[in-house]
Parts: sequence; structure tokens; C-alpha cells
Amino acid sequence: MSRKNVIIIGAAGRDFHNFNVHYRESPEYNVVAFTATQIPDIHGRKYPPELAGELYPEGIPIFDQGELERLIRTYDVDECILSFSDISYAAVMGLSAVVNAAGASFTLLGPKHTMLKSKKPVIAVCATRTGCGKSQTSRRIVELLMAQGLKVVVVRHPMPYGDLAAQKVQRFATIDDLAKHNCTIEEMEEYEPHVERGNVIYAGVDYRAILEAAEDDPQGCDVILWDGGNNDFPFYKPDLMITVADPHRPGHELSYYPGEVNLRIADVVLINKIDSAAPEHIQRVRENIRKVNPGAVVIDAASPIKVDDPGIIRGKRVLVVEDGPTLTHGEMHLGAGILAAQKFGAAEIVDPRGEAVGKIAETFAMYPEVGTLLPAMGYSPEQRRDLEETIRRVECDTVIIGTPIDLSRVITIDKPHTRVYYELQEIGHPNLEDVIGPFLAKHNLA
Repeated sequence: MSRKNVIIIGAAGRDFHNFNVHYRESPEYNVVAFTATQIPDIHGRKYPPELAGELYPEGIPIFDQGELERLIRTYDVDECILSFSDISYAAVMGLSAVVNAAGASFTLLGPKHTMLKSKKPVIAVCATRTGCGKSQTSRRIVELLMAQGLKVVVVRHPMPYGDLAAQKVQRFATIDDLAKHNCTIEEMEEYEPHVERGNVIYAGVDYRAILEAAEDDPQGCDVILWDGGNNDFPFYKPDLMITVADPHRPGHELSYYPGEVNLRIADVVLINKIDSAAPEHIQRVRENIRKVNPGAVVIDAASPIKVDDPGIIRGKRVLVVEDGPTLTHGEMHLGAGILAAQKFGAAEIVDPRGEAVGKIAETFAMYPEVGTLLPAMGYSPEQRRDLEETIRRVECDTVIIGTPIDLSRVITIDKPHTRVYYELQEIGHPNLEDVIGPFLAKHNLA
């Protein structure tokens, strides 16, 4: 029987995982290509033969998604697999139409075919959209588990934007490990807060190998925390599934793939940012949770902010730098930096678009809805240089750094600047401690 020709449509993460667990060793399928989108400059590479396995001795090419129709016809493709996240339902079906019109079938793989089972208890933190607040939720859970004397190993959703073979399994236990693995700004934003708290965190490409390493980590492992990316569902089967929802984008929890999957499979839904969202938007999210997952425990939470130096914000013309992915494919129009500017009395938020250069200018062209914020894009050295130059060119009094890490540590900022901090704060009961207690008891960890 001839093998079906397959293209996996992705963004350097879920696509590789789907290949590894469902296609790599299957005699039924022949994966002829990956396509890539969302993340700049990740096409033009090859999924290397040392990761692709015996059926793919030459590796698998990675093309830009814009070439999808041509690739379907060139390779006589039977099936295309959607394998990236944070995409609206309209965009999903638009992509399906492209694939079907070119002659191929369009497929979405579910948890049964993609989730790996761990020998350790797993808590998963996922979301309905990018930028809901997964990271601070994960940090809060780690604090609660560590307070019980437990050893927590965090496994982060993949961001393999460099040498894929070298990134097969990555372990981060110290700040020096971030430099050792040539981390991008986006990777540092996710890994550094865990490392600073004394946690080991794993990431990479081969999540079966990563799981085995995490379970047997030399520092010990009692619980694995899956720290999700975008609004993707977990790669590991969770024993406790926590989904974060964002009332700044009410309705998105039922209109973006695969965020609604996370909402429907959640044991716990945490409504974040209720300190800064409109009451009617919070209520709409509550109603949507009840509609599709009435059995879920609902936790209310806030993300209160603080800054290093409020005095350099009040009355000043400020440039606000926010987390890149949250502004781009996350489609957020404000973040911690904007909230800090409003809270501490900035006179004006300066528009950086006229001064943007290089890759930053390209980002604004690709995502015009970003508006008067500056996305901290740092997937490559070139992007970091362009970010630094854009900040240098903007005429402002103060730069507000709304990114999860101290951006001034990785680029030079030639103006007065202050960093915004935000942590999760649960409001009332139930809270995370209320749901983690029974989880620990069930797994004899209390």
C-alpha cells in the first residue's frame, strides 16, 4: 500500500510534536514538508534527519506557509494537518478552503493521538488565547507546590527557533543556561522567571525524550508542570487541567482554535485580570464557561502591577514596550506597560511606528492593529538590533518595559526606563490552593 503524502502546517512547535508522536514511525504516511507561519524567519530550514528518523534519511524541508497551494500540487499531497495555535475559527476554515481547493484533505489532530502519558503527576496550565496570564499562574502554582516541600519540574511548550538538532532536549537550571542555549528574548521571557525561583525547566523539540529526562531529573521530580504556549492544549495528559481566560477579549474563548478545546477540557478555569477588565466582559466570560463546561471550578484572579520607579512615568511622554507575541498573533491592544502608564499618570504614550526600522518595521506592517505599542520582538540578533535602534530613534522621556524579563539586560536602552512587574493574585475562594490540595492528596503527595 502506498503511503499518504502529508504536509504539516505549523509554526515551529506543535507541528514537530505532532510529527514525532504520530507520523515519524508510521508506514502509512509520508510527510513531505512542514510549512511555517506566525514566527519570523523560521522557514527555509530543514527538520534534521537525526530527529526525523529512519523513514526520513534526508530530513524534511520547512517552507513558508504562503507556498502551501504550490506544495500541495507539487508533492501530490493527500492530507494537510493544522498544527499551530491561536488562530480564529474563520482563519481555520479559510485555511481549510485553501487546502481543499488545492485537492487535499484538512485535518486537526486531537489529544488522543498527541498527548503523552507521564509516570509522574502532571498539572497543565493552558489558556484561551496568547497573553491571558499563563506564566504568572504557573509561577503561583510552583510556589504552592514548593511550599509543600515538593520538587517541581516545569516543561514549557516548544519555541525551537534555532538549531533543531541541538535543541532536541534543553534543560535550564541556571541563568547561564539561557546563554548556553542561545535563547531568544521570547524564550528568556518564559524560562528565566522559573530559573530565578530555583526551578528546573525543560523545553526543546522531542517531547517524549524531554518527558523522560524531566521525570528522571537529577534534582528530583515529584510533579511535572506543563507550562503551555499560545492557546495550545498540552502535549502531556494532565491529571489537573487549568485553563486561563482573559476578559479583555470576551468571546474569544469560544472563537479561537484550540482555545475552546482548553476551555472544554478544563478542570479549573481561572478568569484573570478582573482588576482591569469591564464588569460586563467578565460576566460574558463567566456565561461562556457555564455554557460549555458547567462542571469546571472557576477562580477569580487579578494581575496587579508595580514598577521600579513610578516617578519617571508621571507627567512624561512614554514609549511602552510590551511582550511581542501577545501583541502580534495574540491581538492584544494593551498590556502591563499600558496599564502602568495609565496608573502612574503618563502624559502621553508615544507612537513608535514612524521610527521603526528593519524587522520591527516589518512587524508593524504585518500586524497594523498593534497600534502605538512597541512589540519586543527578539527571535534573532537582527531583530534585537532593530528593536534597540527603534527605541533609540523614538523621541520620548521614558521607556516603560512591560515584558516578563528586564529587556535592558539584553539590549541597550539609551533613555530613562523602568520595568513593570505583575504576579497572579487570586480573589476569594475557590483559589488555586483549594484545587491543588485535593490533587496532592489524590497522588499521595500531601
